[in-house]
Amino acid sequence: MKGTMRLLWLSLLLLCSHALLPPGSKSSRNVTSDELALLSFKSMLSGPSALLASWNTSTNYCTWPGVVCSRRPPVRVVSLLMNSFNLSGNISPFLGNLSFLEELNLGNNQLVGEIPPDLGHLGKLQLLNLSKNLLEGSIPATIGGCTELKLLCLTNNKLQSEIPAEIGNLKNLLGLFLFTNAFSGEIPLSLTALPSIKHLAFFDNKLSGEIPASLSNLTNLQFLGLGKNMLTGSIPSSLGLLPKLYWLDLGFNNLSGVIPSCLWNISSLVTFSVQENSILSGTIPPNAFSNLPHLQEIYMDHNQFHGHIPASIANASELEHVQLGYNLFSGIVPPEIGRLRNVSWVELSQTLLEAKEPKDWEFLTALTNCSRLRMLDMMFCRFGGVLPSSVSNLSTSLEILFLGHNPISGSIPRDIGNLFNLQIVDFDENNFTGTIPLSFSRLTNLQGLTLHGNKLSGPIPSTFGNLTELNNLYLGANGFSGRIPSTMGNLTKLLELDLSSNNFTGSIPNGLFNIPTLSGFFDLSYNNLEGAIPQEIGNLQNLVQFHAEFNRLSGQIPSTLGDCQLLQNLYLQNNFLNGNIPSRLGQLKGLEYFDLSSNNLSGQIPKSLGDLRMLYYLNLSFNSFIGEVPSVGVFANFSGVSVQGNDRLCGGIPDLHLPLCSLQLPKKKNKLLVVPIVIPIVVTLAILSFLYILLTRRKRSKTKTPSTMFMPGHPSISYSQLVKATDGFSPTNLLGSGSFGSVYKGELDGEDGESTNLVAVKVLKLQIPGAVKSFIAECEALRNMRHRNLVKIVTACASIDSRGNDFKAIVYDFMPNGSLEGWLHPDANDEQTKQRYLDLTDRVTILLDVAYALDYLHSDGPDPVIHVILSQVMCSWMLIWLPMLGTLDSPRLLLMEAQLSNSR
Repeated sequence: MKGTMRLLWLSLLLLCSHALLPPGSKSSRNVTSDELALLSFKSMLSGPSALLASWNTSTNYCTWPGVVCSRRPPVRVVSLLMNSFNLSGNISPFLGNLSFLEELNLGNNQLVGEIPPDLGHLGKLQLLNLSKNLLEGSIPATIGGCTELKLLCLTNNKLQSEIPAEIGNLKNLLGLFLFTNAFSGEIPLSLTALPSIKHLAFFDNKLSGEIPASLSNLTNLQFLGLGKNMLTGSIPSSLGLLPKLYWLDLGFNNLSGVIPSCLWNISSLVTFSVQENSILSGTIPPNAFSNLPHLQEIYMDHNQFHGHIPASIANASELEHVQLGYNLFSGIVPPEIGRLRNVSWVELSQTLLEAKEPKDWEFLTALTNCSRLRMLDMMFCRFGGVLPSSVSNLSTSLEILFLGHNPISGSIPRDIGNLFNLQIVDFDENNFTGTIPLSFSRLTNLQGLTLHGNKLSGPIPSTFGNLTELNNLYLGANGFSGRIPSTMGNLTKLLELDLSSNNFTGSIPNGLFNIPTLSGFFDLSYNNLEGAIPQEIGNLQNLVQFHAEFNRLSGQIPSTLGDCQLLQNLYLQNNFLNGNIPSRLGQLKGLEYFDLSSNNLSGQIPKSLGDLRMLYYLNLSFNSFIGEVPSVGVFANFSGVSVQGNDRLCGGIPDLHLPLCSLQLPKKKNKLLVVPIVIPIVVTLAILSFLYILLTRRKRSKTKTPSTMFMPGHPSISYSQLVKATDGFSPTNLLGSGSFGSVYKGELDGEDGESTNLVAVKVLKLQIPGAVKSFIAECEALRNMRHRNLVKIVTACASIDSRGNDFKAIVYDFMPNGSLEGWLHPDANDEQTKQRYLDLTDRVTILLDVAYALDYLHSDGPDPVIHVILSQVMCSWMLIWLPMLGTLDSPRLLLMEAQLSNSR
């Protein structure tokens, strides 16, 4: 409604502006209804084409692009030809005012909305083309008012609903093209009353019901396209009465019954298709092709036809495309097929056609006369015996040769390389023996080669490296031997490679891992390959499946496998791999199947494998893994994980029936001394210096590196959790740094999954000598300590970082009021801290709290502890922080070497 009002205002504005122009003005001309209609059309386009820039009142509308006017008075618009003008927006209903319009061509644009019913007012319209747009809705019934219409083309839109019966009023209609839409309902019977119709193209819609037998009334019909619908019932025999029919497409429906014999008598037929109706049956009559001299294409595949292919097929001498596969045809292929000199496509696959003796292969020799042959498909049949060497004499135009899934025996003809234009060769699942002919190297256009599942032997020729156009190479399940040629690294367009189930020896060529396109799957399984998996495997970043199981591979699993971000299936079982599972494999977020069973792997199972949400099958059985089995992710699914045959594993879910993990408590060799500390108020610095001297009295303990199991009563925590808590150990969260470690502020998720806990994470600098021992000592000292003036320890983490290096950290409660140094030496540039001040009472209180904490450590704790302030070791395990005074009334203390040294 708003659009109509807009157009009315536009019309009134133009008329009023014309009335106000002075006499003699250049614009003092009549503004016709045609011009108004065109301007309204332009106004409804949301993104006008550049070709419409000149559509304005300053020029005569008959000169506008796409507009054609009559040559004789009265001058009116007779054609609007705007095909491929890049138009978008709606079709204006005011086009219905172009009463002299004969042609309206708006095809191949981006027009939306519905077809305006107003177009039904165009009584002189002969051509209406709205194809290849984005139109929706239905065909307006008013279209029946365009009684002069000869061509109606609405293809390739989104139109739906039923085809209106009013189209039957278009008695002059020659062509009705409605394909590739979503029309539903039955074929209107009113269409059978169109005496002049030549083309009915309704394919690729949702039409249902039966094919009207009354279509036989359309005696001028030449093209009947009803394919790709949902039509049912039988094929009307009355269609045989259409004497001019050259195109009959009934494929991709649900038709049943047999092909009426009279259809084989339509001598004008050029294309005949009944493919993919599933339940069509019957036979091809012996003389079926005798009356089809013009037939060029026949599609009968994917049905239930049976019987023999008649020798009369040679009478259809113009045949180019023969598609008879996926039926129940039996017997031999008639040699007469070789008389089809124009044939380019022969598809006979998935039938009962056979060859047992050499004479049964005569048709193949006869096909050598067909110089235009491009595709020969005979897969999934019963062709047996030896493949004739005449296959090498087929047309050099041959691009596709499918012989897979037959019982063909003997060797592959040695001159197969004569067919130098071959692009796809499939000899899959036959009984071929012998070696790969050297002439294969001449097939430089080859894109796909399948020799899987035969009895071929010998080495792969090094000249295979010449087949640089190969996308898919399947050589699995044969008896190939020797080394994999390094020249196969030249196949830089490979998408998939299958070398499985052969007798290959030696190492895997590094060049195979430098093929960037290798993405589908890479299968080396069930061979005798040796050596390590090359580090270059990380180059295959798009690889989805990697199979190397059942070989003799050794060495460690390359950590670069973690770079194969799209990997879903990884099979490395039954090899001699050793070492740890690289923690970087935790980056394989899409991993679904992972099998490492029956190797010599050791170390702990990375907890990061439990974070792989897509992983639902993990087999780690029969290795030498130790330590605790995770219980999250795939490890929580008993049916999805296997760890049997690893005698030193513990923990995990109860269904695994593993022993509980025991606590490994380190032993102390020496009794610890108690050192009383008296802190005079006036000589604080002197006492700190004195305590520094006590560093020399420390006794070292010898213990094993603890994990989170050394911290009973404390929750376990992973490296990934700490990374998340500290925002990747961001410098903005750095609180301070000492000799053995750096401390970061972090936020850990609470147990309820919603709250967060502030923590201070001390990350050990393991490259510093003594840092590991510092970590051990600190964990031992603090694991049972409880005192109001000691910062509470949350937990500890001993894990592997993202690069596979050892990682150790201790997690403390975070005290929010800053460090002691910050209170003693406030930053003059910081408005928040420069107001801080500790009076004498505050300082005495802090020193007393330090003394109370030290007294607890030395006298009242679970075990006596010697504490030496400023010792690099002791600062790693005790009151290390002092960062974080909770309140000044009852401060909690953590001492940090750098802070106290600055205050000295």
